[in-house]
Amino acid sequence: FVYCGTKAALKIGNVLPLGKMPEGTVVCNSEARPGDRGKLARASGDYASIISHNADTGMTRIRLPSGSKKVISSDCRAMVGIAAGGGRNDKPMLKAGRSFYKYKAKRNTWPKVRGVAMNPVEHPHGGGNHQHVGHATTIKWNAVPGQKVGLVAARRTGRLRGGQNKDKE
Repeated sequence: FVYCGTKAALKIGNVLPLGKMPEGTVVCNSEARPGDRGKLARASGDYASIISHNADTGMTRIRLPSGSKKVISSDCRAMVGIAAGGGRNDKPMLKAGRSFYKYKAKRNTWPKVRGVAMNPVEHPHGGGNHQHVGHATTIKWNAVPGQKVGLVAARRTGRLRGGQNKDKE
């Protein structure tokens, strides 16, 4: 059986407050605020791990699947274990039909036609005697709708050069 509550045992599938779990516990479907019924680490194969507890403030620090750390209330509930369906993206789609049915169930975002492959009436990147954009792809943030395609309000473009400064904690 699966049990929920403060007195539930620390077993996979059980739901209990983060404050009742030891540090290093792997959890999924965690609440961001007490009572919001689960918002964090819910995608297939995702999990968060408890880093530390602060008993004075009643807060718990967790590491999210993105690698970022978040401080949330120790009263927030979470499920012990890893979300099901991990490795779903490892298998290649192999053919267009599988992509078709995948996105048919989700939303109309497939296939994606490139702007340069269109005519000028359909897209700002369309037209010309060869498939090329023909102008800078950066666009100002206050451009009118329909003109706003490409890199909107880009601070910089191009390849990321140099090391990224990620704060080590």
